[in-house]
Amino acid sequence: MENVTITSVTLAHIGQLQKIGKQTFFDTYSADNTPENMERYLKEKFSLETLTAELNDQNTAFYFASHNNDVIGYLKLNFGTSQTAIKDDKALEIERIYVLRTYQGKGVGQLLYNKAIQVAKQNGKDYVWLGVWEKNPRAIRFYEKNGFVIFDKHLFQLGDDLQKDFLMKYQLKGN
Repeated sequence: MENVTITSVTLAHIGQLQKIGKQTFFDTYSADNTPENMERYLKEKFSLETLTAELNDQNTAFYFASHNNDVIGYLKLNFGTSQTAIKDDKALEIERIYVLRTYQGKGVGQLLYNKAIQVAKQNGKDYVWLGVWEKNPRAIRFYEKNGFVIFDKHLFQLGDDLQKDFLMKYQLKGN
């Protein structure tokens, strides 16, 4: 897809971040989860208070993918102690890559992924890791296509539903 720009997200963009975050998460997972669990998760994870804290966290970075000045996707990266499961200074976590449904399959996710790898290399990281829901085969295939391998599992709480995520890793250097 042409004319997609990747830019850093700041507090000035919090409204856009909240909107795209809620919409893409809902679109991705609402069919497989109860309305109550979705509502609870969206309210907690995409509140202005939570997003403000994340945007102010020096170990977290957000990026927008935009097309014709419209935000069509976003990326969330975590470093050091801000990583959700593995707190390794040699690692970068991709916590979120989400793209609006109408732009999926057009290379936007790949551009956001490429940005994550660029940031990891610029920061001298040995590897990149992420968690992906075991019931999201499209995302699993995307990451496998990009060289990620499953190395473990962990639990993810969505409302009152305890779900299983595969932990996947992409080695940048070392063993």
